[in-house]
Amino acid sequence: MLFDVIETAWPVLVSVLHVSAALLVTMHAVLGRREVASVIGWIGLAWLAPVIGSLAYVAFGINRIKRKAVRLGHPAPVLRPSSITEELAARVLDADDERSIASLLARPGMRGLTRLGESVTGNPLLPGNRITALVDGDEAYPEMLAAINSAVESVWLLSYIFDADRVGLQFLDALRAAHRRGVQVRVLIDDVGARYSRPSMPSRLRDAGVPVCTFLPTRGPRLLRYSNLRNHRKILVVDGDVGFTGGMNIREGHQLSLRPESPVRCLHFKCEGPIVDDMEQVFATDWAFSCGEVLTIPARKTSPDKHGAVIARGIPDGPDADIDNLPEMLIGALATARERIRLVTPYFLPDARVLSALRVAAMRGVAVDIVLPAKNNITIMNWAVVPQFAELLEVGCAVWLSPPPFDHTKLFVVDGQWSLIGSTNWDARSLRLNFEYNIECFDHGLAATLEALAESRIVSAHRVDMTALRTRPLWQQLRDGLARLLSPYL
Repeated sequence: MLFDVIETAWPVLVSVLHVSAALLVTMHAVLGRREVASVIGWIGLAWLAPVIGSLAYVAFGINRIKRKAVRLGHPAPVLRPSSITEELAARVLDADDERSIASLLARPGMRGLTRLGESVTGNPLLPGNRITALVDGDEAYPEMLAAINSAVESVWLLSYIFDADRVGLQFLDALRAAHRRGVQVRVLIDDVGARYSRPSMPSRLRDAGVPVCTFLPTRGPRLLRYSNLRNHRKILVVDGDVGFTGGMNIREGHQLSLRPESPVRCLHFKCEGPIVDDMEQVFATDWAFSCGEVLTIPARKTSPDKHGAVIARGIPDGPDADIDNLPEMLIGALATARERIRLVTPYFLPDARVLSALRVAAMRGVAVDIVLPAKNNITIMNWAVVPQFAELLEVGCAVWLSPPPFDHTKLFVVDGQWSLIGSTNWDARSLRLNFEYNIECFDHGLAATLEALAESRIVSAHRVDMTALRTRPLWQQLRDGLARLLSPYL
C-alpha cells in the first residue's frame, strides 16, 4: 500500500522539489549576482536540469566567503589602534617622496593610472621601495630561506602550494628552527594547494609545532584542486622588514638546478620598503579569516627608511569586497598604453572586456606582445587559448609561444614605466574566482628589467602565424572551440 502511494506521488514530489529549488535559485541569482550572463546561465541550468542544476548552483554558484567572514565576526581585522592601511595613508611624505610622486604624475598617462589605482583599491601610493626580480627558485628560494633563518620577530608565510619535497623540506626545517628560537611563525596554505603532495605539509608543520592553518578547508577528493574560491596568493614577510611575493609556489619544480622531473620556470620578487606593510595586512586579514586569530604588529616609525626608487601600491583581488580590482586595473593600464605592452602569463583566457582592451590598444598603434607557453601543464588550456588568437592577430597583436620548460612567469609592463607583478594569471580563475595579490610598480629601472626578461622569452619563442592558424584541421578547430566554452571555469 505504502509503495503504491510512493509510486503514484513521487513524480509530483520531485516536480514540487524542482520548481521550489529553481525558484530559490532564481531569486538568489537575481538578487545576489552582478553578471547578467552568469545570472541567465545559472537560472537556465536550474530550470532545465531538474534538481541537479539547483544542486550545482548551491555547490559552485554561491560566494561563501562573505558569509563565513560575517560568521567569524572579523571580515577585516584591526591590527593596531588604526589599521595598517590608515597608518600608511596618514604618513607624512617627506620632500623626496613628494618630488618622486610629482615626477610620476608628470609622465604621460600616469596621472590617470595613479588615480585609478587609488579609486579601485583605496590604497595610497608608497614611495621608497626596492623591488628585486628573482628568476626561478634558484634565485628566490635561497633569499627566502636566508630571510627566515635571520628572523628575530616574525615569519608570516602564505602559499597556494607548499609541497613536502626537497625544497619544501628545506622551508620546513627553517620554519621549525625559527619557531624554536621564539620567532612568531605563522603559515597559511590553501587547503586545495596543500593536497598536491603526501604527506601534506600542514601535517608536517603541526608535528613540528609550527602554527599552521589551511584556507577554506574542503573535504572532497583531489579532483577538487580545480575548485573555486582558492587563495592563490604567495606572500612571505619577515620581521616586517622584507617581503617576497610573485608567482612562485614552494615546490622543487621551480628550482631548475635540482633537475626536477617537471621543471617550471617562474618569477618572484624581493620587496623592501613601505610596501611590506601592505603585504603584512593582506596576510593578517587572511590569517584572521582562516584561523580566527588577530595578529598584532609592533608600532613602527611614521617615516620608514628609504630602500629604493620604486613607487608601489598593493592590489588585493578576490571574490569578496575586492572583486573586479584586477580586471579594472588591467583595462585601465591597457587604455593608458601609448607605445608598447609586454605580457607574459601561463594561462590566458581573459574575459571579453580585457580582450577588447588588448585589441583596442593594438588598433591605437600600441605594440602588443603576448608571451604564452607553447605546451601548457593543463592540456585543455592548450586548446582553449587558441580560438582567441585570430581576433588578436588581425589587429596587430603579436602572440609568442615559448618552448619548454613550462613557463609559470607572470608579468605585465606598459610603456617601460609601469609594471604589475604578483600572483594573477590572465584567466577567469585568477580574475574572478581566486584570491590574488599583486603590486603595481612605477619605476623605469624595474620595468626595464622585466621587459628584458620578456624579451628573453620572445627571442626563443615561436610567433603564431595567422595562415597556419586558419589552416588547422577542422577537428582541431572544433576541439579548441569546444574547450573555450569552459574558459569561465578553467
